[in-house]
Amino acid sequence: MNVRAKFRCQSVTHLTTASPGDVAAHITFFPVYEDGSGKNASWSKYTPSGKLEMTVTNPDAIAAFELGKSYYLDFTPAE
Repeated sequence: MNVRAKFRCQSVTHLTTASPGDVAAHITFFPVYEDGSGKNASWSKYTPSGKLEMTVTNPDAIAAFELGKSYYLDFTPAE
């Protein structure tokens, strides 16, 4: 079974790195409850809770996440 969840970027905190020129950021996401569009209803019918936190060291990946913007997170078995 695959599950698609919608998460909103709550914070992007740029970190100090030990090596000059390296970049890192701590990015936090929170689930988006059903917004009336029906697109998020399959997993968020009853106000889900949770938090996704990740530390990213790829500059392009860091730039891909905008504060306040929502993103889909797909859970697919890795078999």
